[in-house]
Amino acid sequence: MGKTENKRTETHGSFGDLEKTIIINNLMRTPFEQRNQQWRADFLANIAGANLKLGNPEVVMSNDGYPYFQLETVNTGENFQAVVLERQLDTLLEHGFGVVINAQASQPDWVFSYGDLVNLKINKEFYTDKSIFSNPKEQQCIGKDEDILVGQPSEEILPRSVRQYIREFLQESGVKNPKVMLIARNYTDEKSVSQDLVFNMVPAQFSSEKDFDRIMKSLSWFLPKHYSFFGVDEMSVENGFQPV
Repeated sequence: MGKTENKRTETHGSFGDLEKTIIINNLMRTPFEQRNQQWRADFLANIAGANLKLGNPEVVMSNDGYPYFQLETVNTGENFQAVVLERQLDTLLEHGFGVVINAQASQPDWVFSYGDLVNLKINKEFYTDKSIFSNPKEQQCIGKDEDILVGQPSEEILPRSVRQYIREFLQESGVKNPKVMLIARNYTDEKSVSQDLVFNMVPAQFSSEKDFDRIMKSLSWFLPKHYSFFGVDEMSVENGFQPV
């Protein structure tokens, strides 16, 4: 994964769900090339409640530049201090960690970004397929004459810890006063209504468009994967932005 970091996180010794632990341990025996959609569904349904153990070191700074809490599956009959991901969730979010499962192997079994853990906290699942957010893969902007509803994302959409890490990241990236708003499109039509997060930044604020793209890509690590977001000139929307 990359260089290590010596940072301890408080863990709890109470055990997780034994049935989920058995399922996860059985899933680990499946070779990577045979891990299909059913394997994925079973893994995601059970990993948060299963018994896992701490990796060594506990936290690793990955090649992608983000810190990950290392957890490993356990062997039958092994003595270990149980770590249950869903019980550690608040601590992980406070520390700004993602989670990597079995990073000690030649290929990790799974990597959860910080945003994946945020979604687990908010929606009780790592990934959400259907939501009111726009398609995050589409290039987003606000049309010149588009009728939008402007507001602020609630705690359920953008929790305090997420705001903190996004604010710090954007400030370190050169956005002196990072701001955000939530917009609703087609808000009078229940079938076609959608929403997007919008940040107060555009490529012209940075030395190159490549730097802007890198920052936007980094933002996606902090947010659930189904969130759609983009940047606009702060002066283009009246009374919309508020500090992150």
